[in-house]
Amino acid sequence: MKMETCAQEGGCVTDYIAIAISILSMIVLLSRLLVPLLVHKVPRTKNSGFWIPIIHVFASFNLLLSTVVSVNFLKFKKRHWWQSCYVWAVWVEGPLGFGLLLSCRVTQAFQLYYIFVKRRLPPIRSYIFLPLILLPWIAGAAFIHMKKPLNNRCHMGTHWVFPAMLLHMLYVAALVGFTGAIRHIEFRFDEVKDLWWGILFSASSIGVWVAAYILNEIHEEISWLQIASRFLLLIMASILVLALFSLSSSQPLHTQISLRRREPQEFETMGQALGIPDSGLLLQTEAVQVIDPNEPLDKLLLDKRFRQSFMAFADSCLAGESVHFYDEVHELGKLPVDDPVRRIYMARYIIDKYIVAGAAMEVNISHRSRQEILTTADLAHPSLFNNALNELMQLMKTNLAKDYWSSMYFMKFKEEASMRSNGLELEQMTGLNFSPRLSSVHGADDPFHQEHFSKGSANDSHDSDTQ
Repeated sequence: MKMETCAQEGGCVTDYIAIAISILSMIVLLSRLLVPLLVHKVPRTKNSGFWIPIIHVFASFNLLLSTVVSVNFLKFKKRHWWQSCYVWAVWVEGPLGFGLLLSCRVTQAFQLYYIFVKRRLPPIRSYIFLPLILLPWIAGAAFIHMKKPLNNRCHMGTHWVFPAMLLHMLYVAALVGFTGAIRHIEFRFDEVKDLWWGILFSASSIGVWVAAYILNEIHEEISWLQIASRFLLLIMASILVLALFSLSSSQPLHTQISLRRREPQEFETMGQALGIPDSGLLLQTEAVQVIDPNEPLDKLLLDKRFRQSFMAFADSCLAGESVHFYDEVHELGKLPVDDPVRRIYMARYIIDKYIVAGAAMEVNISHRSRQEILTTADLAHPSLFNNALNELMQLMKTNLAKDYWSSMYFMKFKEEASMRSNGLELEQMTGLNFSPRLSSVHGADDPFHQEHFSKGSANDSHDSDTQ
């Protein structure tokens, strides 16, 4: 009698165990989302690499909570409209739960397919594509709500259960299809391998979840089967949300994809993550070149030390995005044309950071050049950014170059160049190695950098005069 009561009303020991496990899975899920943002200080972006994982966590929470409420895990009376079976078992568990969860993964696989197989940006933005593929779930939920086939225990009849499960499996098949289409691409960060593992774990948990769902819906007269099936239902849902988020690449096109910390070293730039030679590094042993202000700016910027000095000056003027863009495109040019995957990674990174409207360091280029990049038929094309680079070079010559030659940054650059030249001569004479540790590339504008830099330069000059 006690088993029958708890089977109908909830509150069994196994129910509380399942709820505890689902809470633990949500804590793990939230930690995987927040740790990169709060601990590793990953920069927030406005693209799908940031908001799709957030939607994923939201959908996971809806799926677990709706399962607890609609399958009678806890004893409570349904007195209000928001406690209705149609709110939780139909809308929250369907379009806002499982449907939204699988739609996020299908959207990411769709992005990977277009960017790396078609070599172009997806024709439909993610914030449009995601609601579109969610429409079948919304239509199905509206149809069930109109027909009202649920009983007081939120169960449907057999002829309703199987079409509902067919919709679930259809989205899994779509995910498998898109992933299979990109299986031949040799990804830098193992996105396809992760997606396959995610699909394997997800399909296994979905299989058990579907079986438990059908048993719970059909055999409501068998008490022990009701208790066991709903226990499996919540456990498998908890495993599913973790498998889809953790094993599948949560941010496949994120500029800091290596933040998952599989690599022993940390990368400050995308060029370093992609293994571009000497990306972002200044070596003391590099040859010292004499800088002539009468030389064309585009030729001078080929010198890495000059480029870093000019970039620091531009950052101090709050106009550094043009020089940073030049630096990133210069790094892209180091990648061979016959390596399209790494070129696409770098091109996508540059587009997200500098080209798209509202980007973190959006550059001032014409609408024609911007659309030429965004609608390109080949993201790996060697001249993808040439027109934009030519426009920005003219802006740098007009707005930055003249002021740079009279700035403290150029004076400091000449002083350091002279010291390095003397140091190399001394090294050649004595055979000693004076190479300091590698310096890093500036990655963000600092409006106060000029003040600190000037003070440092002034102090150095004062010490020299004193000596």
